[in-house]
Amino acid sequence: MEVSLKPYPEKSIKEFFYDHFLKTPQLTIHSPGRINLIGEHTDYNNGFVLPAAINKAIEFSISERNDDLIELFSVDKNQAFSTHISRLNVSGLLWPDYIIGVVDELLKAGYKFNGFSAAITGNIPIGAGLSSSAAVECATIYALNELFDLKMDKMKMVKLAQKAENNFVGVQCGIMDQFASMMGKENHVIKLDCRSLDYEYFPLSIKGYKIVLLDSQVKHSLASSEYNTRRNECSEGVRQIQNKYAAVQSLRDATIEMVDECITDPVIKKRCRYIIEENTRLLEGCKDLERNDLESFGKKMYQSHAGLRDLYEVSCKELDFIEAECAQEKDIIGARMMGGGFGGCVIAIMKEKSIDAITDRIMNEYKNKLGKELKVYITRIDSGTGLIQ
Repeated sequence: MEVSLKPYPEKSIKEFFYDHFLKTPQLTIHSPGRINLIGEHTDYNNGFVLPAAINKAIEFSISERNDDLIELFSVDKNQAFSTHISRLNVSGLLWPDYIIGVVDELLKAGYKFNGFSAAITGNIPIGAGLSSSAAVECATIYALNELFDLKMDKMKMVKLAQKAENNFVGVQCGIMDQFASMMGKENHVIKLDCRSLDYEYFPLSIKGYKIVLLDSQVKHSLASSEYNTRRNECSEGVRQIQNKYAAVQSLRDATIEMVDECITDPVIKKRCRYIIEENTRLLEGCKDLERNDLESFGKKMYQSHAGLRDLYEVSCKELDFIEAECAQEKDIIGARMMGGGFGGCVIAIMKEKSIDAITDRIMNEYKNKLGKELKVYITRIDSGTGLIQ
């Protein structure tokens, strides 16, 4: 049986805003979560990623105040929080911090604006690796840009939204999440160069197929410490290559031959080999999409998972189990773990007519073999952050 996401509340976000603040919002913003089809752990190595915005989103209604009070209300948590622009403080509730962090970055960048009232809801599943936090940040900065006519372009908003998460929230994320949420385009993936921030849209024509997320519902405690370890291992690999090839600034510039020649430590060698291979897979995968060759693209997704499992070693038994079950299905043309690893989702491109039968079988196997519940989210590629008229 397919497990769907919770819908938005029966009342609209505008109605909740009116009920809570006793006035009508001036603006309402839609800001989506994101998937990443291929290109994992390449972002902090100045490589390429291939994300897309999806039809799971945050909705954010806002009105200006005539003082410096910021008053926030979460529909889903039924919680309110307020602070002042002149004395911003961490909420202790987490969800307001993504909003306050954006305010903090705007103030540091020299922007001037009044206080505001805002209400927020959404149907992005929390903890599934779909970047609900980036969606909140993008909704906030887009709303403030519109409301106070701050005259920022989208790239400026993306960079400040990322800084908010890095600095105020304290999560050292790359730029992919905020970029995909803000810049998403319906039925297209974005090839993003994480070094130059150059980007290109590629059509994803998957008629008869759907992008399905299989949520393991596990998050192992290894995730954050091992993430930092991987970053350090990649940096050490670059340092060793630079001893002979000074022009190499990141693994983006390196080749497999350089790795084999310059690195003796087998662990560092595996990490570097994965990143170089993943960048190559992504660039070749974009050519597959241009040719509308989904079969070849799907094979690269399976290869990506193998690299993440065997070379980068950030998978786990649950993700490997789900991916192996996907590989048995002729109506799944590609699948891999998505995100930092050690839990979260497997992303699969699945024949639409077979989704219920396939997901039923994998859910039952997951429950019987591993004793865990699997959640299933069916997505489509949608447009990025914007106004709801």
